[in-house]
Amino acid sequence: MDFDFIVIGAGSAGCVLANRLSASGTYSVALVEAGGKDTYPWIHIPVGYFKTMGNPKTDWGYMTEPDPGLNGRAIKWPRGKVLGGSSSINGLLYVRGQAQDYDGWRQLGNTGWAWEDVLPLFKRAESFERGGSDIRGGDGPLSVSDTTVTRKVVDHWVEAAVNAGYPENPDYNGVNQEGVGLFQLTTRNGRRCSSAVAYLNPAKSRSNLTVFTKTAVEKITFDGKRATGIVANRDGQTVTMTARREIIVSAGALASPQLLMVSGIGPGDQLRQHGIDVLHESEGVGQNLQDHLQARPVYKCCVSTINTEINNIFKQGLIALRYAATRSGPMAMAASLGTGFLKTREDLEAPDIQFHVQPFSTDTLGTEAHSFDAFTASVLQLRPESAGHLELSSPHMRDYPKIHPNYLATKTDCDTLVEGIRVARRISRQSPLSGIVTEEHAPGAQMPDDDYDAILNWARDTATTIYHPTGTCKMGQDGMAVVDERLRVRGVEGVRVADASIMPMIVSGNTNAPCIMIGEKASDLVLEDAR
Repeated sequence: MDFDFIVIGAGSAGCVLANRLSASGTYSVALVEAGGKDTYPWIHIPVGYFKTMGNPKTDWGYMTEPDPGLNGRAIKWPRGKVLGGSSSINGLLYVRGQAQDYDGWRQLGNTGWAWEDVLPLFKRAESFERGGSDIRGGDGPLSVSDTTVTRKVVDHWVEAAVNAGYPENPDYNGVNQEGVGLFQLTTRNGRRCSSAVAYLNPAKSRSNLTVFTKTAVEKITFDGKRATGIVANRDGQTVTMTARREIIVSAGALASPQLLMVSGIGPGDQLRQHGIDVLHESEGVGQNLQDHLQARPVYKCCVSTINTEINNIFKQGLIALRYAATRSGPMAMAASLGTGFLKTREDLEAPDIQFHVQPFSTDTLGTEAHSFDAFTASVLQLRPESAGHLELSSPHMRDYPKIHPNYLATKTDCDTLVEGIRVARRISRQSPLSGIVTEEHAPGAQMPDDDYDAILNWARDTATTIYHPTGTCKMGQDGMAVVDERLRVRGVEGVRVADASIMPMIVSGNTNAPCIMIGEKASDLVLEDAR
């Protein structure tokens, strides 16, 4: 139980670190995961997110506090509870973000995080099925594929968006993000390619890597301000592990700041309130919580969609047989097929909204599909100004923190989401989509486009997370920065954080690919400092 490095959390970044830190054979590495193994079959089937999100076997099942921006609603925040973390239960969508995102990080004083710095890491990580190029990777461990599932309603949406004046873009992860097209997926041969599949599976047999599952870290131990190891609970027994060199916390945007706080690093008043000795007062821990909020316009249509194609056991059986035989069909479908990165105003430098177009619809995510044919044109604001925070509920890791998202707290955020809904409506009225849309189911044709307050209130009543919590251990140089540009926790020694929590500003798109990049970057930094 004595290791050179201890990585806490086997999620998107943690699996990368476990692989890269153990690759040379020089260092001993422990990867400590509170969840279980990724053996549940639905994890590896692309459409399996319907079976993993909300499932206590695979999802930690976080819930926010009632949020004023959502008219007092509390909403579910799924987080992965298995090897691979949220990359094992997410919608499989591969999005890097905009170059401006990372240049913005650099402008905040984070040397080494500009787009020109992180692009080689994205390339190193991925194996894009179209092959490598100046901007895409061709031989990395993470398989990135074009979607093999096509649906007429999604193709019509893309064509209608082009007819509405938006550019078509065959590779939003290429030189320019703006435009509409189809999502790229983290799949390999019709199966999910999670961070565990891509990075951990090839490294598991290494003698210098030990993987612990169902081992919940309770706190980091220190000698003075130098980290020495961890205390964890495994099968009801307390276990201790020693880190000779470093501890890397990769437990995610919710658990990473919580672990720092229960270990004595965080806002002093809050720690003392729970009887935690303050090792280092760091006001930014748990602050700067950012997420993407999606509004979900739904349109009834006169073409076949998933809603009615799965409405009896016989049809479900045919779908299952097709997937078993060919790894294709609806079971090979990601959470969304069509996407668009668009501008709500012409004067913007870069897109400020993103669409997730799905050939199915529900009243709320995780519930049964509608009994009628319909599609969803989910839209979100890419760079929200609103930021929330986490609050300890007790001094123990087993007690979830209180999550205060603070959605839609600024006028810019409200204006952008309302305009995004209007963009969804304009696209729905364009040919050829207009020829198959029979009715706007939500928010409903009775709500005029120019009724700003009604549209905003509908969003507050119905919008939900698209599962991208970030920023709670932000990287930077100001007084609220938790880690420096080398991801070292400020005020102590021997601890880094490497996951979505270090983002000073949320990226413009889905967060899994950037988290894998962060794992790649962190492994370089750790190995450089170990020499």
